Amino acid sequence: MTIRHHISDSLLLAHSSGNLPEAFGLVVATHISLCDECRARLAAFEAVGGSLMEDAAPVAMAAGSLAAVMSRLDRRIETPRPVRRLDPRAPAPLADYIGGSLDAVRWRPLGGGVRQAILPTGGEAIARLLWIPGGQSVPDHGHRGMELTLVLQGAFRDETDRFGPGDLEIADEEMEHTPVAEPGPDCICLAATDAPLRFNSLLPRLVQPFVRI
Repeated sequence: MTIRHHISDSLLLAHSSGNLPEAFGLVVATHISLCDECRARLAAFEAVGGSLMEDAAPVAMAAGSLAAVMSRLDRRIETPRPVRRLDPRAPAPLADYIGGSLDAVRWRPLGGGVRQAILPTGGEAIARLLWIPGGQSVPDHGHRGMELTLVLQGAFRDETDRFGPGDLEIADEEMEHTPVAEPGPDCICLAATDAPLRFNSLLPRLVQPFVRI
């Protein structure tokens, strides 16, 4: 796997400090699990963050903090069992959300052979899996916020470049594009958005409220 499109420094910094919405954090963590370069950059950010914490001045705890912690020590915490990765197309962070395999995903048709599955994440940002048949395009659209798209299988092209397995495309409000899956293996992507897309044609706009895209 040759990864050419990586996570930006700003996203890595937000991820290392725990400031990303869960949906974006899932995409970033999945990319990091595939990419040695971004994993090393994340470790550097975390080392800097740890050093800053060591040098930070102490902050007084709120009254009653110790009592609140002690009261929770006897609580029984149900720790979820990690899901065994069953599918090489589903890296470990994603496997925990889908039961280990893309074959277990309940896909919903969007038209033209394109399918999606919305994943259970908290907050307003939405994470979804997209299945795009080889040679099929996604309707041309812009963005009202940020969209992260990570390729798990196959590849797609748009006005900016080609994106293959492990590549991450970062789209913002200034980007308009028409992603087209390359002929060959169907293109499967993990995507996250924090606002609805801005479709340029009527039909996608009509169905948009029903498919949450």
